[in-house]
Amino acid sequence: MLTKIVLSLLLVVGSPVFSIPLNTHTTAVNLAAKFKVAGVTNIVAGDRARAQALHQAATSGEHYANASITNVAPIGYTIQVGIGNPLKHYGLLVDTASGNTWIGADQDYTVTSTSTGTGNTVSVSYGSGNFSGKEYLDTVTLNSLSISDQSVGVASEYQGFRGVDGVLGIGPVSLTKGTVSNTDTVPTIMDNLFSQNSIQSEVLGVYFVPVSQEDSTGTLTFGGWNSSLMTSDITYTPITTASPASNYWGIDQSITYGDSTILSSSAGIIDTATVLILIATDAFDTYKTATGATLDETTGMLRITADQYSSLKPLIFTIGGTAFTLTPNAQIWPRSMNSIIGDTSGNSDNIYLIVADIGSKTFSFVSGYTFLERFYSIFDTTNKRVGFATTAYTESASN
Repeated sequence: MLTKIVLSLLLVVGSPVFSIPLNTHTTAVNLAAKFKVAGVTNIVAGDRARAQALHQAATSGEHYANASITNVAPIGYTIQVGIGNPLKHYGLLVDTASGNTWIGADQDYTVTSTSTGTGNTVSVSYGSGNFSGKEYLDTVTLNSLSISDQSVGVASEYQGFRGVDGVLGIGPVSLTKGTVSNTDTVPTIMDNLFSQNSIQSEVLGVYFVPVSQEDSTGTLTFGGWNSSLMTSDITYTPITTASPASNYWGIDQSITYGDSTILSSSAGIIDTATVLILIATDAFDTYKTATGATLDETTGMLRITADQYSSLKPLIFTIGGTAFTLTPNAQIWPRSMNSIIGDTSGNSDNIYLIVADIGSKTFSFVSGYTFLERFYSIFDTTNKRVGFATTAYTESASN
């Protein structure tokens, strides 16, 4: 059965919803992109803090470890999720680097006839935010699609989540280890969709339209993918064996700028809740030098001139033997959205790059939504692999 859900993802400008044809063997969720302004403008610092916390959590096995809050990224994809009976809808951040689903930030949880308190406590840190509270089992509804007895954290304390009600965790179940008292791991949304026979394969397809588009939208496809949104075959690569990236949706890749390799094949993660593309410091320094960019102190991002932009070379990610290329336009932040990253000059012609330094003691790379909006991505728990394909927006010049 094909189930459609309209989700909202908040943009600083309006975002109408449109229908997308879907494969009949999948259960799909249509999103309308919406981005939130969280009051903190340094995206680089927020993304870096998140990467370091995720690395620390995977290394120590303590996903509930406390972390100081430095910055919160002002942008995130949220999904409208119904919980309880009668339904109450919550806007949850879509997060492939977390397994826990929780609510109670901007909007309080309402106990209904389907709510069951377990007596357990739950706590998770994200580096750029954290929460702690109590665990409930409740019915989670995505339009006509219903999940019973889903573990839902209800926050009594939280930091770093202004503009959203909580998190929808669609990462590996191992990420829930140690987050709930008296429990080893708790089934994720994807686990329960599969075990309750709502989907035939534990596979999630993710499609984002670049945020610079007037009709910025996206689609989550549960149980498969939407081939009509792809312009190439799918390239699959196995989850990396390199720890700690192997705890997440981690893959091996190399990165080339023009003809020069800036990052040899190494392990990192794919993350919908990270904004930028973070790479190892030595690779970042090489990229910075090659592009001629300078570090902008206000935004924390690399900035280039119009002449340097005209000379930008392709940035090539080799994954599973296939080259996925970010064109020069795909390497820059949407100029019409410069105010979101803290550019107070009012000059929409300023050009910032979306590649940033990941910092020390973390992964070799984290590819955030600015990478994912140029490619269709598939997160395949059943076969322990990640897939990518090009889309109509891979070579878009909208930035």
